[in-house]
Amino acid sequence: MDLKEIQNLIKFVSNTGVAEVKLETGDVKITIRTTLEGNTPDVTYVQQAPMPQVVQATPAAQPAAPAAPVASAPADDNSKYVTIKSPMIGTFYRKPAPDKPVFVEVGSSVGKGDVLCVVEAMKLFNEIESEVSGKIVKILVDDMSPVEFDQPLFLVDPS
Repeated sequence: MDLKEIQNLIKFVSNTGVAEVKLETGDVKITIRTTLEGNTPDVTYVQQAPMPQVVQATPAAQPAAPAAPVASAPADDNSKYVTIKSPMIGTFYRKPAPDKPVFVEVGSSVGKGDVLCVVEAMKLFNEIESEVSGKIVKILVDDMSPVEFDQPLFLVDPS
């Protein structure tokens, strides 16, 4: 594996949001770790004596995401609202398909279990449902934007 391939691998890993990748090929062992703050990769490159191994790439285990978004009350002036958060890392979509209407708008009334958006992770589209009944006060994420685990997506007025 040459230096250019390693640099491309580092760029790829830092753009995907994966925490750690280990790659072992023959006598070469590479570990790439990214930090959560700035996604700056930390690379360990070890050349060892040849061992009879199969080429293996294992992405880091991601924390188990809850089945439904977590609802909590923020501490600022929006304390009377419930925050719907992303249960996973992925891409936020307000519509089920490009040619379909959005799930909810600001001012929409929602019931418990209503679909608010979709978060796409690894080509799987996960419907995010409301945990409370109420009215959408604010949409905190732009359509087709990347979202992090536990990132606030919506503010809902439960009254």
